[in-house]
Amino acid sequence: MDTKVKIFSLRYMDITSDVLHQKLKDFFGFDSFKGDQEAIINNLIAGKNTFVLMPTGGGKSLCYQLPALLMEGTAVIISPLIALMKNQVDAIRGFVAHEEGIAHFLNSSLNKTQLQEVKDDLLSGMTKLLYVAPESLTKEENIALLRQIKISFYAVDEAHCISEWGHDFRPEYRRIQPIVKEIGIAPIIALTATATPKVQQDIQKNLGMGDAKVFKASFNRENLYYEVRPKANREKEIIKFIKNNSGKSGIIYCLSRKKVEELSELLNVNGIKSLPYHAGLDAATRAANQDKFLMEEIDVIVATIAFGMGIDKPDVRFVIHYNFPKSLEGYYQETGRAGRDGGEGQCIAFYSYKDIQKLEKFMQSKPLAEQEIGRQLLNDTVAYAESNACRRKSLLNYFGETYLQENCGNCDNCLHPKAQFEGKEFMCTVIELITSMKENFKAEHLANILGGVSNSIIKSYNHHKLELFGIIPNKGADFWLAIIRQGLILQLLHKEVEKYGLITVTQKGLEFYEKPWSIMLTEDRKFDDSDDDDEIQSAGNQKHHSGAGDEALLSMLKDIRQSLSKRLNIPPFVIFQDPSLEDMSIMYPTTIEELKACQGVGEGKAKKFGNEFIRLIAKYVEENDIVRPTDFLVKTVPVKSSNKISIIKSIDRRTPLDEIADSLNIDMEQLYDEIESIVNSGTKINIDYYIRQVVDDDKVGDIYEYFKEEAVSDSVNEALKALGPDYTEEEVRLIRIKFLSEVGN
Repeated sequence: MDTKVKIFSLRYMDITSDVLHQKLKDFFGFDSFKGDQEAIINNLIAGKNTFVLMPTGGGKSLCYQLPALLMEGTAVIISPLIALMKNQVDAIRGFVAHEEGIAHFLNSSLNKTQLQEVKDDLLSGMTKLLYVAPESLTKEENIALLRQIKISFYAVDEAHCISEWGHDFRPEYRRIQPIVKEIGIAPIIALTATATPKVQQDIQKNLGMGDAKVFKASFNRENLYYEVRPKANREKEIIKFIKNNSGKSGIIYCLSRKKVEELSELLNVNGIKSLPYHAGLDAATRAANQDKFLMEEIDVIVATIAFGMGIDKPDVRFVIHYNFPKSLEGYYQETGRAGRDGGEGQCIAFYSYKDIQKLEKFMQSKPLAEQEIGRQLLNDTVAYAESNACRRKSLLNYFGETYLQENCGNCDNCLHPKAQFEGKEFMCTVIELITSMKENFKAEHLANILGGVSNSIIKSYNHHKLELFGIIPNKGADFWLAIIRQGLILQLLHKEVEKYGLITVTQKGLEFYEKPWSIMLTEDRKFDDSDDDDEIQSAGNQKHHSGAGDEALLSMLKDIRQSLSKRLNIPPFVIFQDPSLEDMSIMYPTTIEELKACQGVGEGKAKKFGNEFIRLIAKYVEENDIVRPTDFLVKTVPVKSSNKISIIKSIDRRTPLDEIADSLNIDMEQLYDEIESIVNSGTKINIDYYIRQVVDDDKVGDIYEYFKEEAVSDSVNEALKALGPDYTEEEVRLIRIKFLSEVGN
């Protein structure tokens, strides 16, 4: 039985509440509207400008889809996400009987035949919804086409893209209003899932819809769990988390396309079905990967934050941020993709201040005003990440909404609260400082004054001479920054967004200062800056463990290594270095494949030396009833970076190493690091042609002999001490590469 419904355009006076409810049921299968949906639709049908602030999963799309299907003419939906356009067009066509032309999209992905089909359906009056990318809207031929049809209304989706203060600013969005005037005036509905009061004002001003009725739903997503973790061991943490949530759908966001590809591959190597999704993939691949995620042929999609996915999947159970995003608006929208059906949604973000420093460096080439905006957005993300306050309360406060409960019970800070202290006197000190100065300053500057930081900016204002400078000797700037952040959440202080984050005291703050009441505060969390350097560690180039393994097994492994060393007449470190043995004593690998996941064990070394080690470990595990930590054992991806492949090929062609470095735009130090990584992973290379050019034959023999007969480790520093001042670090590294490659691989 065909359950699709025919379309009939209705006049405004005919669209009653009964009609709306009936069509809601006919088209979408819902018995009732959610929240303000009906009021929003009625406002739009009445020909009035409408502004909708509604969190992801709140039902924004229906607010323009239903009226578009009922009203005369074609609704023009301006959206930045090609993937979302395709997704929504397919969905709309699924609701309506035998009218494929009812919805179309107009963007760069269409070929000539498809483009002609869109034009024909538009001019015939068949199309009720036309999804347009903002770039396509600006093209003269498209403006000419749209002037020939009746426009029912314009819907500006992802409207935060208009604002420079938004998290995904698109300059082409600023041109929407003049183009709308050129095509033909019609009501505008602007929709976004994330906008601070400043962004909201900017959107309305730019679209010329200051008269719009604003519908603002609560930003509180009670079903979402928020957690911020330090970045150490991210890959292991992520793989362990996903395996503990087996069978659930999830999204992982990364900053770069390269990281997307690498992480997706790492997940697959570890038995997690994953695909990448970023703007560098061709349209067909992106569409195929999206469909596989929607159809649950894979569990995890790894995507770039900048591209934006637009995947409308209600049962995403977790969203992981591999890198902390550039703004809280971006973070909120991306986490909002979890649990859209009201079910479980876990939002895990990995944070290190190094991430923020990298983002600040990226901004240095931008105009000063843009840099100021970007830095303030970054400061807000730091405040959120490092705070011990309820994450839900912090987020809602950022979006201008007050969360009345003390404890949300669904974030890491509320479930694992840190010790609190009476903050009344500290908050009064902050307020006293702010009110004592003629000018307003940013939070960091105020914190530096109270913390006694005597930098050049402080001195330029003579603020190091203030009575409150370094007021409490053992309380540094970080402590006072935490006080200021909590003052903002408590609404005792206010951040002037339009003035780049200057801090002022609210009326409530002044009342508090006059008659202080008790306030319990917490110090900010201290995040370990230890990091995996944003690179998935390849076998043979991994971080050192702390060595907390099975001491008895470790001793036995060293004995085997010593025995093998004597038998093969090569130094023990050539076989496996101590970190590799320590890893074996933790991981208990019993196959060559598992052995390759240990530190410093590439495929070549595993095959050449590994059998005796895994036989010993297997016997030890069996005799001692060892439960192996298989869930912690992360398989690594073989070294396949474009640099390494290029280096190996260039060396095979006997290209001088300095020329290789120049061609890759890296220095010699970085090149030696890459070559050492290649050799340590078990790949044999021959750089004799270069060594002959730069190192004397006598020195080659001396250094080689040292590593073969005297060295107890492959340390360059120890080699330089033993060999004396006539030998350079570069010479030692080159011969060490030659030695390890010839003897170990």
